[in-house]
Amino acid sequence: MATFKCPGCDYLFVEERGDDHEGYPPGTAFESLPKEFTCPDCGVRYKEDFEQVED
Repeated sequence: MATFKCPGCDYLFVEERGDDHEGYPPGTAFESLPKEFTCPDCGVRYKEDFEQVED
């Protein structure tokens, strides 16, 4: 499982944890997020802007 970081605000999407508040259960793969996914904290960065920080 990997972790992805928003370069604008440092929000982390951790695949192992998911994001219950946004409706993504634990184990949700980043690649399975919708194409139009934006950062839930800043709303400025899109999925393709996120950087993988851990594997």
